[in-house]
Amino acid sequence: MTSEHIARLQQTPVFGGLRADALEFLVGVSKTVEYPPRAVIIQEGDLGDRIYVIESGRVEVLKALGDELRVLKILGPGECFGEMALLDISPRSATVRALEACRALEIPSAALYKLYERDLEQFTLLTLNMGREVSRRLRETERMLSRRA
Repeated sequence: MTSEHIARLQQTPVFGGLRADALEFLVGVSKTVEYPPRAVIIQEGDLGDRIYVIESGRVEVLKALGDELRVLKILGPGECFGEMALLDISPRSATVRALEACRALEIPSAALYKLYERDLEQFTLLTLNMGREVSRRLRETERMLSRRA
């Protein structure tokens, strides 16, 4: 399964450009998790200490606005979530819930620190990729908000 995980990560923007050995290391210190439909994977306000890469199924990203939960985005295979809390070391900014049975690779922040110790260049590339993904999502949200105005 490791070669499948590596191939999947290579197609994911956050892990794009990382060498196979760095990806193999990350996969080796990560685990595959499964969630039934409607399971909450991460909860807005909780501390974030891991990033998820969806292998199968879809999830919805939800933001609490008063008593309402608003769907911000639907994510599917090859997409990731949870990176923002790792970058800014702040509580989770949204809830992520499985829309259907879902399987994901769960990468703990401790694995990223180990990558830092092991290969600073690959860690730096991964961090830049995460920053780019957060920036891309922010721009997408800005476009969405400007259409509503």
